[in-house]
Amino acid sequence: MSAAAPPLHDPTAPMWRAAQIFRLLSFVYAAGFEIASVDELERPVLGWVLFGVLSAWTLACAVAYVQGFGRRPAWVLAEFVVVAGLIWSTHLVASAEWIADNQSWPTTLWATNVTISAAILRGPIFGMLAGCAMMAVYGALKGYVSIDLASNATIIIELAVGLAVGMAAQTARRAHAELERAVRMSAAVAERERLARQVHDGVIQVLALVAKRGREIGGPTTELAVLAGEQERALRRLVSTEEVPGSADTGLVDLRVTLNRFAAERVVVSVPATTVPLAAGVVAEIGAAVGNVLDNVAAHAGPGATAYVLLEDLGDRVIVSVRDDGVGIAPGRLQQAEAEGRMGISQSIVRRLQAVGGTADLTTEVGGGVEWELTVPRGADGQG
Repeated sequence: MSAAAPPLHDPTAPMWRAAQIFRLLSFVYAAGFEIASVDELERPVLGWVLFGVLSAWTLACAVAYVQGFGRRPAWVLAEFVVVAGLIWSTHLVASAEWIADNQSWPTTLWATNVTISAAILRGPIFGMLAGCAMMAVYGALKGYVSIDLASNATIIIELAVGLAVGMAAQTARRAHAELERAVRMSAAVAERERLARQVHDGVIQVLALVAKRGREIGGPTTELAVLAGEQERALRRLVSTEEVPGSADTGLVDLRVTLNRFAAERVVVSVPATTVPLAAGVVAEIGAAVGNVLDNVAAHAGPGATAYVLLEDLGDRVIVSVRDDGVGIAPGRLQQAEAEGRMGISQSIVRRLQAVGGTADLTTEVGGGVEWELTVPRGADGQG
């Protein structure tokens, strides 16, 4: 066991303080028992001397555990040794008959403080082991171990105290660790979002401009435009790959990550700098719908057409717009396709959004390209 000092923010500190209240009450009980039985002892003066030792150790433990410097294995072990020694000293102050008829003069209640200390420090296993060890000392004092639980339930009490207090301390530490983990994650996500905003507003925009102007100028700058476009897409994916806090428990997925995977030379993806968490099922349907739209762009928008994917988080709803600068759709073409039984657009896009409680609206004109607006309410869970 490590002898390191307790953490500055010990989650079990309130338990240590409460344990010292129990220590005070058990000390008062021990004092009352000493006063009541001192005349029956063979060496009453020595009994008072030993009680002085008990009093001094009680005070020392209370200060050590409240201040924190005693919350270590070495101190708890020392407490066990002192308590065991005081229990054994009953042989020095009392007759064998008195020992057979009574508990030890320090009292079993006061000795239970060792069980509590061990349980808070190391959990239920060590707490119960400490309780068993104290009962072993009592057994050695009396020369036997009582198994009559109806008349002597001390061992059950010791085990119960060790188990209950140990589990409470263990739970406090786990809760504190989870809280610290959540705080660290929140700080890390906030920092990454800050950096993502800076990169998005700076480097990514510059790369996008270089790629656009390079294609417009043509000639030798075309290669530069291609490289700038590749780096822009790679950087967009990089700044949007952080996990959604608590995603393992909530089932949330960052929609930006899914959309950024569509980025290509002829597909420009624009997403917010901060996470857009949605249910995994919703993200899957949106991603599939966007994929269908881009397939249609590649197949029907004409050579050289570019698609633009824009993600907007409006708080109560999320909108994904996919438009292209292609040839558009001729009037009546969709109705004709539906009449001929070709329902690809309706089934693959519109119904996907309907399945998650959203809508898909199509706007198009000849020579003006096509625009799909996919809207999903924030509360959608993808179970529709």
